[in-house]
Amino acid sequence: MTAQPELADSSNGGLSASAQSSSQASQASSQTNIAPGSIVLVRDEEWLVTDVRTVYERANHRELFPTKPANRIDVVGVSELVRDMTATFFDSIDHVEVLDPREAPLMHDTSPQFRDSRLWLEAALRKTALPAELAEPTLSDGMLIDVKDYQQTPVRKILDPANLRPRILLADAVGLGKTIEIGLILSELIRRGRGERILIVTPKHVLEQIQHEMWTKFAIPFIRLDSQGIQAIRRKLPATRNPFAYFKRVIISIDTLKSDRYMAHLRRHTWDAVVIDESHNVTNQSTLNNRLASVLSAQTDALILASATPHNGKKESFAELIRLLEPTAVLPGGDIDKTMLDRLVVRRHRYSDDVRREVGADWAEREEPRAIHVPASPKENELARELDEVWLHPQGSSPYSGERSALFPWTLAKAFLSSPTALLETVTNRLARLPKPGEAAADSPRRGTTAADPEAVERERRALGRLQQLAQELEDEVAANRAAKKQQTGKYGALLNYLKEIGISSRGETRAVVFAERVATLESLQESLKTDLKLRKDQVGILHGGLSDEEQQDIVESFKRANSPLRVLVTGDVASEGVNLHSQCHHLVHYDIPWSLIRIEQRNGRIDRYGQTQPPQITTLVLDPDTEGFAGDIRVLKKLIEKENQAHKALGDAAALMGRYTAEAEERAIREALDRREDIDTVIPDVDDADFDDFFSIFDDDSDADLNNPDSSATSQPEAPRSSNGLYVYDRAVDFLRDSLASVYNDKQFEPLASDGAGGGVGWVEHPNQSMAELQPPHDLMRRLEALPQSYRTERDIKNRFLVATSKDKGRQSVDEARNDPNSTSLWPAAHFLGPLHPLLEWSADRALSGIEKRGGIYAVTGTVEEPHVLMQAALLNERGLTVSLMYRDLMFPKDLGLALQQEVARVEDFLRETGIAEARSNAGTIDLSDYQPLVAQAFDTMNSEVKNLTDAAAQHAEQRVRDWMEQTGQWRQAALEFNQTQTLKQRTHRVVDQETLISQMKPSRTLIRPLVLVVPQSAADRSERNA
Repeated sequence: MTAQPELADSSNGGLSASAQSSSQASQASSQTNIAPGSIVLVRDEEWLVTDVRTVYERANHRELFPTKPANRIDVVGVSELVRDMTATFFDSIDHVEVLDPREAPLMHDTSPQFRDSRLWLEAALRKTALPAELAEPTLSDGMLIDVKDYQQTPVRKILDPANLRPRILLADAVGLGKTIEIGLILSELIRRGRGERILIVTPKHVLEQIQHEMWTKFAIPFIRLDSQGIQAIRRKLPATRNPFAYFKRVIISIDTLKSDRYMAHLRRHTWDAVVIDESHNVTNQSTLNNRLASVLSAQTDALILASATPHNGKKESFAELIRLLEPTAVLPGGDIDKTMLDRLVVRRHRYSDDVRREVGADWAEREEPRAIHVPASPKENELARELDEVWLHPQGSSPYSGERSALFPWTLAKAFLSSPTALLETVTNRLARLPKPGEAAADSPRRGTTAADPEAVERERRALGRLQQLAQELEDEVAANRAAKKQQTGKYGALLNYLKEIGISSRGETRAVVFAERVATLESLQESLKTDLKLRKDQVGILHGGLSDEEQQDIVESFKRANSPLRVLVTGDVASEGVNLHSQCHHLVHYDIPWSLIRIEQRNGRIDRYGQTQPPQITTLVLDPDTEGFAGDIRVLKKLIEKENQAHKALGDAAALMGRYTAEAEERAIREALDRREDIDTVIPDVDDADFDDFFSIFDDDSDADLNNPDSSATSQPEAPRSSNGLYVYDRAVDFLRDSLASVYNDKQFEPLASDGAGGGVGWVEHPNQSMAELQPPHDLMRRLEALPQSYRTERDIKNRFLVATSKDKGRQSVDEARNDPNSTSLWPAAHFLGPLHPLLEWSADRALSGIEKRGGIYAVTGTVEEPHVLMQAALLNERGLTVSLMYRDLMFPKDLGLALQQEVARVEDFLRETGIAEARSNAGTIDLSDYQPLVAQAFDTMNSEVKNLTDAAAQHAEQRVRDWMEQTGQWRQAALEFNQTQTLKQRTHRVVDQETLISQMKPSRTLIRPLVLVVPQSAADRSERNA
């Protein structure tokens, strides 16, 4: 179908074209009274409206800014020729005919137990978007999680109607479960009509992990565009096709997305919601990551940033994150508006009041960390003395001949403390970079113009050669011990002994994660542990940044499964961010000590996190050489482990302790302290002198933002019609699905699917004792299921059998079995939980809406009433098509009164039950529709005459918010005039001006009124039977 780009230009000199033309837009919108749920006739076909937005077109080619308003209408096909086809129409191009709800024809429901009318009502209510400003969660009870109230706090904050757009920074400390909070937020956005197109950007090693969480817990499917997924796209789509227009929900790595190829596509595509995980990686304005984040921020409505370390101690860095969320929250001079900060940021930790009282057994307390002091072997002592006396603490200067003489000796020390293999690699690389006579040093900024000092270079070469010899001897000693079957000594020997002590063996069940910084160390450990512990090759895994995205994901997913052969995972710090390793493991070993509290905490958080049911044991190997200088340095490093544990218990977060806020800054401070031989307490204060909330002290001492208070920014909300599990008429999702299949397939749903995929039934089978059901997806359903995770579709063979769990207990059991059953070959659950947003239910709803006999009609049914009742729905929408206010009214027609009596329906579910139409009941007799058809028009007219009064309060609140937002942008722009108009400030001003376009579209502009059902007394059917 023809589609045109949405035009919205603006200038720096005044209100945007959209703001200037708001009155015209309102006029156009009122003339075409279309809203989601309407049935329209376009190009001789019938369509169900899913979204309506006002856009602006140029009235003629001479116009600089577009001023002509038009309605962009997103639809899904209803009539046979276009069924399930999605399209976008513009009423400035196509003639759009609206089926007048006032003339909605009444229909008999002759189905068993009023099945068709109940299906249609359920579908219509499911498809009705909840008010965008409703801040209370509505779907959490139906998700496959044991939801905690602290996890709902971000949902309430992001949905607060005081926000122009739903945007938030999830800055919770490590281990709290930010992915669950993201899933809850996305679910609520979808239910409010704000989550059709979603993009998740994340580090490549957690792509499959987040995809798995979204699908198994929330039934939100994402296509994963890793290297394999991208290859599949290239085979399927032309090179010029925008892949983001093809897939509605995508998860992709930040490294892939920031390339120029994808940036061009992103600038031409808009999203309803974007999630950027580990968002601290996008704060540097000079990087491609920041360019990507800026583009996405401008191209999306909702934006969720997630990071346990969202700033590096610099106000400018954190301000960049806040500016992505809300441009006016950072004043032109760079100061952050602290009142807005509270609405935009959530930050808690393990021991925050609202977290501590809820996590309980779902997060076992860690054991007291264990430090294993390892007496250095003779060879290790010899190497340590060489480093101490020649490189770290020499009488004169170190042998290093390069420019940064204070840094390289500590690089050697870190390499040695990692492994002799890592030291050998470092020394070998340095020797290769040493200049030949007459050459400049490889690391000199004057390379090629100034020859290196031959004597200094030769001195360094001899010193490096000595280190190389000692490191090689140490490696040879390990190999010799192994060959002679002698016990290993030193740090590696201590690791072996510890792993044996906790039960690591080829036949044991215990697992351990071993962290080390250097890839050379990891590779050496992988080979050595396999040999010395008599493990198979597939029982010792390795994970580091040099692996492909598929290799990284495969090893992480394998480690989570009970039937995986993996017993030891040796990993670098690539796994310290975001990877969950706690499902089968509660032992973690620091083979070397990171010189950063943040890095230690991130490592520990892989097993010490929400969902860990076994007390995690953190163990550190501490080499104890006999040389006093180097031994003192190591004692300083050991204190880092102790300080992290103290901060974990007292503050819930180690980043607040040093006040450096990045691992790199902390490491630099530690190295400088070691170089000056300072006590560690001068760099890392006691926990009593630190505060978790110091994380945001960069904004001023008088900051009044309360980021931990779950109610600090909540705007009071009136009770709204809603459902706690996404259902209205039915009590269980499987009942809705069963009835839908029976209706669509004329009670032949049990028959197998025809060979052409379009006839017969769907092989529907229920297993009530096991809380499961299964079907064979027909062709139209399979087209939708292409949006499901690729590996899930393949590994669970859903093309031939789609198995669903019909209870939360069974859903959890299926997830647990996939992870823990020794016979399981996939982490995907065999039976997927039938949650509120499940694609099967969405397909069922669309089939119910499109399957009615009379287009635009409503059912007339009997119920437990004494007079006829018409249930009316009224929705106030803004120019963007978002629901501002949603209400239901019960219009009763007493026999002798001649007019309608109306009353508010606070919860539509209550009306359905009180009138008896939600129940599966006997359907005996028909109704004389001619007696009741006039009531539809009368009910519509009554509602129409009252709707302005009914929606007036909501409209006034919405318009006041528009005025507040416009005043806020005006104040920002006025303040910007006081500063030099640099290119950066001009760009930021342009972003603020762009918001005026958005603000103008938040004004209430149209009302949708429609009848939903006519309920008549049972006597009406009885009378018709007698007259017949």
